[in-house]
Amino acid sequence: MGKYDKDTRELLEAVGGKANISAVTHCLTRMRFVLNESEKVDEKRIENIPSVKGMFTNAGQFQVIIGNDVAVFYNDFVAASGIKGVSKDAAKAAAKQNQNPLQRAITMLAEIFTPILPAIIVGGLILGFRNILEAVPMGWLNGQTIVEASTFWNGVNGFLWLPGEAIFHFLPVGITWSIARKMGATEILGIVLGITLVSPQLLNAYLVNGTTAAEIAQKWTWDFGFFTVDKIGYQAQVIPAMLAGFLFVYLERFFRKHIPEAVSMIFVPFFSLLPTILAAHIVLGPVGWKIGTIISSVVNAGLTSSFSWLFGGVLGALTSPLVITGLHHTTLAIDSQLIADFGSTNLWPILCLSNIAQGASVLAIVFAHRGNKKEEQVSIPSTISAWLGVTEPAMFGINLKYTYPFIAAMIGSGIAGLFVTLFKVRALSIGVGGLPGILSIRPQDYLIFLIGMVIAIVVPFFLTLMFRRAGVFNKIDRIEEEIVPTLGGDQSEKTDTIVELFSPIPGVIHPLSSSKDPVFSEGMMGQGVVIEPSEGKVVAPFDGQVSLLFPTKHALGLVSPGGIEVLIHIGIDTVQLDGNHFTSHVKQGDSVKKGQILMEFDMDAIKAAGYEVQTPVIVTNSTQFHVDSLIETASEVTNEEKILLATEL
Repeated sequence: MGKYDKDTRELLEAVGGKANISAVTHCLTRMRFVLNESEKVDEKRIENIPSVKGMFTNAGQFQVIIGNDVAVFYNDFVAASGIKGVSKDAAKAAAKQNQNPLQRAITMLAEIFTPILPAIIVGGLILGFRNILEAVPMGWLNGQTIVEASTFWNGVNGFLWLPGEAIFHFLPVGITWSIARKMGATEILGIVLGITLVSPQLLNAYLVNGTTAAEIAQKWTWDFGFFTVDKIGYQAQVIPAMLAGFLFVYLERFFRKHIPEAVSMIFVPFFSLLPTILAAHIVLGPVGWKIGTIISSVVNAGLTSSFSWLFGGVLGALTSPLVITGLHHTTLAIDSQLIADFGSTNLWPILCLSNIAQGASVLAIVFAHRGNKKEEQVSIPSTISAWLGVTEPAMFGINLKYTYPFIAAMIGSGIAGLFVTLFKVRALSIGVGGLPGILSIRPQDYLIFLIGMVIAIVVPFFLTLMFRRAGVFNKIDRIEEEIVPTLGGDQSEKTDTIVELFSPIPGVIHPLSSSKDPVFSEGMMGQGVVIEPSEGKVVAPFDGQVSLLFPTKHALGLVSPGGIEVLIHIGIDTVQLDGNHFTSHVKQGDSVKKGQILMEFDMDAIKAAGYEVQTPVIVTNSTQFHVDSLIETASEVTNEEKILLATEL
């Protein structure tokens, strides 16, 4: 009988039995199930299994968190169930089959736009700054704008259009590259395809409406004798680029499968790229442009109709739930299309206000729980993060845990969205959300949007405090009842077990709540921090022993002489790399000294493979130890700096 025989049999029954399991595998901390019918899962029963630390569903997989002993648990589960495990890639493929078409489309859209988000964000800031230089009349400049009054700033404004144009006018290049990268096609050909959609040889998309049909027929066509093709560019167009990108990928797959390998280097790119370019300019581009125009027109009509206030209010309230489901990724494409068609978007202002509202609710929790140093390590950075446009730490770290702050933020965001929609506020670009989002707004709308920002702060803040006092939408407010141990009080009842953890990786340190993996960000595995590495080298944070070295080398566990267990998890979902790009310098059971090299990893190769390298450093037995952060978050650290202090409770 295995160590977890009873628990594994209980779990097998709770997930619906052997017949309900399509595939099962495991990673460092969790069991990963692909289920035939997810509604058969008895989550209440699973919660009561002693070895289970939590559960959630992600990307079509039902994941059960076990912890460091997951490999033993998995073996016992396989023995108890008689189910043969599969590879992680096979489980991932099976999970995709378990998603409905909408989930697959959302996942695909998110995976296409995520790699190009940094460019969109910096582009939004650049265009927002140019808005101020070009369009805001300054009284102290006799009513002139900054560019009208200053030769220097006029030059700066002109220079900033270089990256601004590169990011937004040439957005199709980024999209076709990202599709090729995501779907395993030749990336450089994806880039070439994108360039053919925005080449200077084509009539710029922004000039099409001002050019007559006769002029287009005379100057902007390719004449093939028996038919002509318009030389129309697709600057800033999203859907034409996506359609062309998908066609290229599927053509390359087809020809790679049917053309002999000896000549594939020559003929696969030729037969994949040229037909795609031709189809893009004859069919896909015009059709995609029309589809995009219809979508943007419908959204714009909704936000400018006589019921626009209702549309804006509902959308403002639902933005945060959309973030949880992942549907918010669709708004990037819609915003881009609105800007391409109308020169501005009335959707982006609403999304910015939702970020602000979530941050305001967390600020209310900071106020209500002031003095709780342990929670402030999560809540204060989460407030700042939300107000700078990233709401996941705020939502998952604080607001959803208590529920009532999340509801308060939805209400405040809905009222603010209704207000700015009623006054027809529009943005000239998209970029950073939250407070910096005002830079994207049309200058003539600054004052109204500023009032909307105040609403998005004040309403959620006071509603959160009211809901808390009234007990409305309120889960058990556990934090106030916690006794948070400190090192400054009477320690006579405590043992002398105190361990200082030095940073195992140089880089920038962040609160654990900012981890992009909910297992870590929600504290399911324990307390700690996240490090954005600046170097691909892991060293021992203290003298101890290697208690766990996963076969894929992406994570390892250490234990101190005092019994403190630490997990160092390099990257997010890097288990999928199966050990590629990792080099271990120790083996399980080795004794190590502080500063000794444990692992090296190729940061660039991991990022190129599409994975994050942010590294959680966690005290996994936090129920036995109080963990204090010794350094401010968002600070650079070296291997010589102490980052955590673990004290026995």
